Amino acid sequence: MELGCSDCGIPASDEALFCAACGGLLAFEPGAGVIGAAALRALLRERRASNEHRDRSGVWRYRELLPALDPERIVTLRENDVPLYGGRGGAAYAGLDDVAYLHLGMNPTGSFKDAGMTVALTHAAQTGARVAICASTGNTAASMAAYAARAGIQAVVLVPSTGISESKVAQTLDYGAAVLGIPGDFDAALATVRELDPRRVAIVNSVNPYRIEGQKTAAFVLLEQRAWRVPDWLVLPGGNLGNTSAFGKGFREALALGLIDRLPRIAVVQAAGAAPFARLFAAGGDMIPVKAQTTATAIKIGAPASWKKALREVRAANGTVIAVDDAAIADARAVIGRDGIGCEPASAASLAGVKALVADGVIRASDDVVLVLTGHVLKDTAYAAAYHAAPSAFANTIVHTRDRADLLARIDELATARAGA
Repeated sequence: MELGCSDCGIPASDEALFCAACGGLLAFEPGAGVIGAAALRALLRERRASNEHRDRSGVWRYRELLPALDPERIVTLRENDVPLYGGRGGAAYAGLDDVAYLHLGMNPTGSFKDAGMTVALTHAAQTGARVAICASTGNTAASMAAYAARAGIQAVVLVPSTGISESKVAQTLDYGAAVLGIPGDFDAALATVRELDPRRVAIVNSVNPYRIEGQKTAAFVLLEQRAWRVPDWLVLPGGNLGNTSAFGKGFREALALGLIDRLPRIAVVQAAGAAPFARLFAAGGDMIPVKAQTTATAIKIGAPASWKKALREVRAANGTVIAVDDAAIADARAVIGRDGIGCEPASAASLAGVKALVADGVIRASDDVVLVLTGHVLKDTAYAAAYHAAPSAFANTIVHTRDRADLLARIDELATARAGA
């Protein structure tokens, strides 16, 4: 694979993080001699029956499609071996005949970040890095801390001092990371990280091209579970937009390999208070950063670093970008829960977004739609508790009974109601 600038195309050295000529983000492009579609499918079927640690990973199972790294020194937690769930309740809520959830929150640390971090930390370890650093609203921090611990690398995390999930911070601390709170937001933290010398510390935010290589495998995982049938739409939350660029890249590479015969359309959904990409997509021009305001903290990003790459992928897929408000995200998250599938708030932007797109006639009720859930419900239990304690549309509160007779009467009432349903 060749590493070069995603904007101007100039080749880059392996230790670089940004283009020396224009400052653009770097990206890997497949070289010649990649395995053919039929041979790859057969190889993947064989690996799915294997107990070898690389084969059990939903990233390293596709290692022929990743940058060349020492296979004996891979840092893995069996990441990205994630499920595709049906969602009858979500489909009815959005006005669809059917819908499926690709739940990346079922990764080892509870978010999609693990798929990229296994590659980024493997590369860091193999280049002799002693320190890995990232800016984070929580999920990147927890993932990096876990994989750095496995690699024997010191993790350093810059997080906003307020407004992020305590559950995510607790995870990060548990994995041994040095957590540095800053008075600014995620965008300020990332700006600081980008000023550091990547030859001195391994910077593992999604500006790192190895991260995107790992995350693109989520597209392969999805397609493989569908017997390589392409959905009409993939709908996912949009924050720093690395995941958007990764999915798009994965689908394009699958098409080029002959694994699929078309690209799915991609819909990116942002929170209305943190929607510079949606505004850019509608109005054109360059990215205009905003002061991000949303309770969906995982996508509380006002200056997404990967917007250029994401924009190219959305356009290549004939996709769209929209924004939904926090109330819509909150209700959608509760609806997903009623399907028995918990997710953190930002994940639910996908369901809130598809509901809006169906109402607008962009997505048809009969379309084949996959929603990406990026984080587990346990990432932000305080959010869920607050939702159910408030007069919310789908609130589910504790009912305190007076005595044994009242308790038995309520059980009988619930049993009778369910029998008549």
